[in-house]
Amino acid sequence: MQLDFHGKTAIVTGGANGIGLAAARILASAGAAVWILDLASERPAEVAATFGARGYVADVTDRASLEAAFDAAGAPDVVVANAGIGAPAELNATTREQWDRTIAVNLTGVFETVQAAAARMKPRRRGAIVLTASTNSFDGEADLIAYNASKAGLLGILHTAANELGPYQIRVNAVCPGLIRTRLTTQYFASPQVLKDYFRDIPLGRGGEPEEVGAAIAFLASDLASYITGAALFVDGGQMAAKFGTWNEDRAEFHTDRWRLRD
Repeated sequence: MQLDFHGKTAIVTGGANGIGLAAARILASAGAAVWILDLASERPAEVAATFGARGYVADVTDRASLEAAFDAAGAPDVVVANAGIGAPAELNATTREQWDRTIAVNLTGVFETVQAAAARMKPRRRGAIVLTASTNSFDGEADLIAYNASKAGLLGILHTAANELGPYQIRVNAVCPGLIRTRLTTQYFASPQVLKDYFRDIPLGRGGEPEEVGAAIAFLASDLASYITGAALFVDGGQMAAKFGTWNEDRAEFHTDRWRLRD
């Protein structure tokens, strides 16, 4: 069985880089007519043109901007609500401005995107929506209170939207990535010592690539997942399954960016 999106229109917010771009490319390669929505600074039209997609400038915190983008793309069959931001700040150092901006993009922006998608999908009685949540939807990683709160809130959107939209044959699911090599995580992947300690708790012993999350998004959006809705799929190398960690120097060695068992 293969992914097949021929004849379908897919919209990906935050689609000009990272996980969103990876998902958009996979959807396009499987036949979808893809539209990536992103801020003007991300050059969505230019990026989209590199793989035969369309790009549109849109801000998920601006409903009028989002509606104009959806109108330009036409009624979607697939919507990936991926746009998100995140920056570390300790609890007492998190400003109200940081909090408000993070919630506006990561949580309210997803609400606006899901609502716009649902309005266009319900009359057609079909559609698939995929949210980019996080392993941080479930835990309390330090120095990320605004990010964690926003991603935890996505589970409420996920479950409620799946419940309400199911009767219209609209499926709503989420991916929950762990540490993925994107622009937001560059500082971590640039430090072997940070990776060594962080990856001790990941059974696969390494971080993830955007394409690995993009593939999970495409699966959940596809007909292969036709009886899956309301699900949150971890794409984390097993991190959330490993309470006490997996790796140590007794049986393994850390090489550059991953743990490996000794021969």
